[in-house]
Amino acid sequence: MPTTDASSRTGRRGSTRRQFLLGGAVAGVGAAVAVGADLALNSRGADTPDASRALNGDLTVAFHGTHQAGIATDAQAHGSFVALDLRPEVDRESLRRILRILTDDAARLTEGRAALADSEPELAAAPARLTVTFGFGPGLVARAGGTGPSWLAPLPAFRVDRLRPEFSDGDLLLQIGADDPLTVAHAQRMLLKDARGFATVRWIQQGFRRAHGTERAGTTMRNLFGQVDGTSNPQPGTEDFARVVWSDDGWLTGGTGMVLRRIRMDLDGWDRLDRSGREASVGRTLREGAPLTGTAEFDEPDFDATTAIGFPVIPAFAHIRRARGDGTERIFRRAYNYDERPAGSEVSESGLLFVAFQADVARQFLPMQRRLDELDLLNEWTVPIGSAVFAVPPGCAAGGYIGETLLD
Repeated sequence: MPTTDASSRTGRRGSTRRQFLLGGAVAGVGAAVAVGADLALNSRGADTPDASRALNGDLTVAFHGTHQAGIATDAQAHGSFVALDLRPEVDRESLRRILRILTDDAARLTEGRAALADSEPELAAAPARLTVTFGFGPGLVARAGGTGPSWLAPLPAFRVDRLRPEFSDGDLLLQIGADDPLTVAHAQRMLLKDARGFATVRWIQQGFRRAHGTERAGTTMRNLFGQVDGTSNPQPGTEDFARVVWSDDGWLTGGTGMVLRRIRMDLDGWDRLDRSGREASVGRTLREGAPLTGTAEFDEPDFDATTAIGFPVIPAFAHIRRARGDGTERIFRRAYNYDERPAGSEVSESGLLFVAFQADVARQFLPMQRRLDELDLLNEWTVPIGSAVFAVPPGCAAGGYIGETLLD
């Protein structure tokens, strides 16, 4: 007897409404299972050690202490250097007020807290290892009625210099560093808003290193020539570092001397030099950063080594040979690269914000710079276009302010 139900009438050639709805329901269950599996996978991922670690934006560097932060601190990815000129009417008491205000701003911001009257407090919530370091120029020390160290003055003229006033000198320096550029920009704006009644901006120079997490901690930075930059640095936290960097001179005790040089690099000209010429000009291999007489970056260079035909392996004009002194002429480099809009037909307008800390600029930095001025093959592709010297006072305790050893 033939069947008369709808399913047998359609057979395998079609689908009933009931089958369609049932199929949709099954598909919906499958989708739900897929979504659930995805959520479960994501949930498990969120529980992994890497995902549960604190964000770098949450990291802070202590502001208060014997020494100012931003010197021995591992260099952050982004830096801004702001030089201010004091207004004519600013006197000793005015300096106390402004430095108290700026110290309070810096302490709050480095802790991830908004500065007083901060109109964008949300931007202060991710300090990303923010540091603010204060430096005093000779003009500020004079306004304070104090006596600065003998080296606190513009550097003497060097043959290689082509200095421009818009990158040189200044009364008060703010060195602002963090691993996030938005953090740097916000901190800079907050500090300048509070300083504008006392000072005007002379110049701002901004630089960068590798982004946080790109390289292992402790890796020597590279400049835009591809060279390692800072191999011979003393190690922070050691007695060697303390001898090289920290001053024991009067109100500057616990502070240091800072030299900032803006060095323009001729990258277009450097491009035309072969690799062996680049390495000879520096005295190090580009790949490992090793001296030409060694195999690893931190190998001690052998300046007596000669080639088979009697020439020095590290040439007389090599940068590392010229920079090497008698062991007392040492500095701590904490430089940043810069890369800005080129002019004309050039491909680049780039260089190095050379930052050096040392206890005594005259005894440690100047002899080295004189040798480099006399003979350094790198001078063919570099030219200093900015220069400034600052005394970086010691740190302060909570409730104190930067500069109190000079002003109180």
